Amino acid sequence: MRGPPLPWLLACLWLAASGRADSSLQDGVRELHGRFAVRLYQTLAETENSSDLMASPVGVSLSLALLQLGARGNTLAQLEETLGFNANDAQVRSLLLGSQGDLGNSSRGLWLQQTCTLLVQSGVDLLTSFTRSAAAWGHAAIVRANFSQDNHTGSQGERAAAGVREVSTQGERAAAGVALISTVAFRGVWQTQFQFSNTQNLPFTLPDGSSVKVAMMYQAAEVGFGQFRTGSDQRYTVLDLPYLGGSLSLQVVLPSERKTPLSSLESRLSARQLASWEAGLRRTKMDVFLPRFRMQRRFSLRAALPAMGVSDAFSAAAADFTGMSEDGLYVSDAFHEVRMEVTEDGTKASAATAMVLLKRSRAPVFKADRPFLFLLRHINTGSILFMGRVMNPADQAQ
Repeated sequence: MRGPPLPWLLACLWLAASGRADSSLQDGVRELHGRFAVRLYQTLAETENSSDLMASPVGVSLSLALLQLGARGNTLAQLEETLGFNANDAQVRSLLLGSQGDLGNSSRGLWLQQTCTLLVQSGVDLLTSFTRSAAAWGHAAIVRANFSQDNHTGSQGERAAAGVREVSTQGERAAAGVALISTVAFRGVWQTQFQFSNTQNLPFTLPDGSSVKVAMMYQAAEVGFGQFRTGSDQRYTVLDLPYLGGSLSLQVVLPSERKTPLSSLESRLSARQLASWEAGLRRTKMDVFLPRFRMQRRFSLRAALPAMGVSDAFSAAAADFTGMSEDGLYVSDAFHEVRMEVTEDGTKASAATAMVLLKRSRAPVFKADRPFLFLLRHINTGSILFMGRVMNPADQAQ
């Protein structure tokens, strides 16, 4: 599906940024963010089977926007259609960079680090106009590397170049290439912290029906909570836990029926449903059980992005990056790395887990004791920093 017309998008983003947008325009911007996030996640989920999964839609979209600065012709059209905007437009670029700066604000207990790196084949002459634009692109960097020769320096650039050599044919390596690398890491403090003394080792049901003991955090708090249905009438619940400062929140999505596999909910989620959660969530006093989890993933997007419509960029014959260089560049690979940790207070925990007996209240219970989805969202813009699933918290490095 083609993204919204550029003038409409410009109006939405400008009005939202200036605080003068009506609800319909704000909903349109949120749906734009949600559309890309859902497409990226569902594309990755198709190939990741039943394993834990996480990606940063914001990190990937900002990296693809960086590519747009040097793309032309059909290559640019595909990137624009997939993202829904053209970063070559000065107004769009200004708004994207402003949003990136807002998300990167590490004050009030939040820490977010995101980088975009273009790994460029040694000897390629880049256009001055592109390097100037790239230099202004937040935390973007251009690194020279040799895709055709082994190098054992161990640097991030050389490790990425080694990855390109592994997946590229000899003929491809002879052409001028670019590798796109995006990294995103986050750490935050809950607005209402879980207490370490309330964490218990409780059972978590795995997809195959067996169970494992995991460190299950607990708190009795007023949270955002809603019950929803997919288009096929499948019921699910959403829990919204805000971080300190109120600009970001973690949303946990759980099928209402214990026997409903998470995969059936994943395949039916849509951007419109994500956008409907804000109006459907209600402040509710609840007993909340959430497993402590930590996730780090690094993978190639070389298969996922063409499946989403960005295909010419990866073809040595079809790619058009003449706005970047006249040397016939194409994208050899696209690497994505994400790290996230969810603990009692939002920081890395080293204390031992205590076994306690909790006094049950009459409040309703949200208990994530089986596979669930999670989204870390920027509340004002609707940007989705992370989207993923937890299938087995005990299988993750602690």
